[in-house]
Amino acid sequence: MSIRLDLPPELENELSTEAERLNLPLSEYILRVLSVRQILNNSPKTGAELVAYWQSEEVIRSRPDITDSQAHARSLRRDAETRSR
Repeated sequence: MSIRLDLPPELENELSTEAERLNLPLSEYILRVLSVRQILNNSPKTGAELVAYWQSEEVIRSRPDITDSQAHARSLRRDAETRSR
């Protein structure tokens, strides 16, 4: 579907600036903004809903190189605690 929109110049500039910052075409950025509104309106209310959302967005298991998440978290924590300031 194709829709023609006449945006106020300020809104067009704001959207264009953000799309450019993210290195996205303006049309793709606008599609992302519109799709996020559904998530904001129907945000997860429980832990189970949050996990289901993360699974649907393929966040869970997105790092197959991490086989032991607790060991990985400990390593990150240790690195953060011992890094030079």
